[in-house]
Amino acid sequence: MDTRTERDPLGEHQVPAGAYYGIQTARAVENFPISGLRAHADLVTATVLVKKAAAHANLTLGRLDATVGRAIATAADEVLAGRLRDQFVVDVYQAGAGTSHNMNANEVLANRAAELLGGERGDYRKVHPNDHVNMSQSTNDVFPTATRLALLMGSAPLVTAAQGLSASLARKAAEFSDVLKVGRTHLQDAVPITLGQEFSGYAACIERGADDVTRAAAQLCELNLGATAVGTGLNAGDDYATLAVATLAEWTGLPVVPAGNRFRVTQSMGDIVAYSGAMRRLAVELAKVASDLRLLSMGPRAGLGEIALPAVQPGSSIMPGKVNPSVPEMVNQVCFQVFGCDTTIWAAAEAGQLELNVMMPVMAWNALHASTILREAMKALDTHCVAGIEADPDRCRELLERSTAVATALSPYIGYAKTAEVAKEAVRTGRSIRDIVLERGLLDAATADRVLAADAMTEPGVSGRATTQIPGGDTR
Repeated sequence: MDTRTERDPLGEHQVPAGAYYGIQTARAVENFPISGLRAHADLVTATVLVKKAAAHANLTLGRLDATVGRAIATAADEVLAGRLRDQFVVDVYQAGAGTSHNMNANEVLANRAAELLGGERGDYRKVHPNDHVNMSQSTNDVFPTATRLALLMGSAPLVTAAQGLSASLARKAAEFSDVLKVGRTHLQDAVPITLGQEFSGYAACIERGADDVTRAAAQLCELNLGATAVGTGLNAGDDYATLAVATLAEWTGLPVVPAGNRFRVTQSMGDIVAYSGAMRRLAVELAKVASDLRLLSMGPRAGLGEIALPAVQPGSSIMPGKVNPSVPEMVNQVCFQVFGCDTTIWAAAEAGQLELNVMMPVMAWNALHASTILREAMKALDTHCVAGIEADPDRCRELLERSTAVATALSPYIGYAKTAEVAKEAVRTGRSIRDIVLERGLLDAATADRVLAADAMTEPGVSGRATTQIPGGDTR
């Protein structure tokens, strides 16, 4: 490999001749050959936006030569447009705080800016990674700011995916509103419900999870850009911080503001923990829905089989004709991964010490990875599964009629103890609840029919009470 020689405070080191990154990035690549994972694309975008905003602020304030500032901005625009992405090569697992990632961005932009000004890669006399691209900055304010920006940029698409899934589930709730079925608690038969009511609960759960994400995202809008190393703003200043953050707000359309307390945002990753927690809650709701879809569709002959999921691929390499709930299975796996990401995030957040949390790189990657896979999983579940779900009303009715849980409606009329006796006899003999009630003379036929009407049990109140004469003279 052709190389060039660069120098930093540790001495000389070889860098690939064609690379836009420089010596500090090359050292990081050599030091951290850990996972093969690279910075999330949104983190690269956010970091480059920060660099461009910093150059703009420094140029405006007269701190940065206009020619250099414009060259940095042009180089940043090229990266934002998709160029040079292969030059962000530092492993996710790197030295604390994200210094290697920050220097990777500084070096790429410096070398490209110098090239635009007629210089050569590796010659930092025209544009220097630290003196120019990193002016008024520290890794300790750049990396938290970039992380927050990246998560905010992904927040709206994540919420949109959740709302889309919720809307699809709500449409199925309306479609299945007349499909009576047996409810289940503890995986045992319970009182009747409609399939529509069941799906309405799913829709509301996903919607509430999306609401949590929206609320948590608001905490990410405080940026500590300008805090530099420990929050004091050394080598930056309030004028720079105000201008740089306002510029980011204008360019991104995000409601970002300077941190109310830069020391808090530099020391603590609590806002990232809160956002990850909201994603975890959404994943919990989503996993429950996916698991329920798998249960309701199980069979189709030897299980519940109350709904049919779209067949998206063959389900077995040995059993012809077998179709699995492939999409919900994928969703469950994604949710488990989100739980793992959240565990990493809160553990890393707790490890912050004094003026800085050096575990930011692993937190950023896990939060952004969780956001991405959660979003895509919900979109896939919506498009490839929920939209094509079909109910089997006959199967739902069959299982409902075999259930003894409908006996619950008898309790207000004959009491809990007698109702339990009726239910136990029905289980033992296989006879219907109605037949046993009539045989024992507990209710007349007309009253029994009203009380045991399954559709009446899916509404609030006591089944059959509106027109039923209760012993003792009360009409309910």
